[in-house]
Amino acid sequence: MTRNEHLRGTTVVAEIASTEAAHARAASAEAAHARGEGAGRDLGHDANSGAGHDPQHDARRGDTRARIQQVALELFAEQGYDKTSLREIAERLDVTKAALYYHFKSKEDIVRSLVEDYFGQIDALIAWAKNQPRTAVTRGEILRRYVNIVADGSDVFRMLHHNQAAVNSLAAAKERGDVFRERMTGLVEAFTEPGSGIQDRLRAAMALGGVSVGWMFLADQARDRDELRAAILSIASDLAKATPDLAKATPEA
Repeated sequence: MTRNEHLRGTTVVAEIASTEAAHARAASAEAAHARGEGAGRDLGHDANSGAGHDPQHDARRGDTRARIQQVALELFAEQGYDKTSLREIAERLDVTKAALYYHFKSKEDIVRSLVEDYFGQIDALIAWAKNQPRTAVTRGEILRRYVNIVADGSDVFRMLHHNQAAVNSLAAAKERGDVFRERMTGLVEAFTEPGSGIQDRLRAAMALGGVSVGWMFLADQARDRDELRAAILSIASDLAKATPDLAKATPEA
């Protein structure tokens, strides 16, 4: 993927991330069925469970949501967003469409959830970084976490880029790029001291931008993606005058 392709994918992400939750549909018989016996097959939903909070059920539901997202991404990549239906996603998962409907009511909901999850990780990183001292070690840890966010989200970016015509219809009226720019601004501010000069802010922006472009440009060419993660982290850290823990460069660490 070229740098321009990545930037176009980023624009689509920003548009979708700003979409209002506009898919609140009236409860139909299918939805009622999904909350009942239809949602029970292979999706970890117990129709007879009580109203009390069940952490194990919540964990199962989270795992199921991730499974649906992964299978949807696979199908979107294989045959395109437009040509993929909820029925096909349910069939690959070996569940009923009603069971799938319990978690997502449309393909748009699935795409929106993928984008929201991606930006949610960046928001969490910004929130953590704001409470840390502005040191080289902190900058290194911000970069390490950001490298992993970008690497883990690359399939979403690729899907959005290859399905731009279809997913553009999901975009809200907010100006293109604003949402992504807001996150990058937050990360740059976490990198630098208040009142920092243009050189320090530019160094931070180039380090963060280099992570995104470097991964998207080289991920398909790298024989070892963990090695690529470490290389990107090392180069970005040099640029940002950061001190990363290279032993944690891979997500397993």
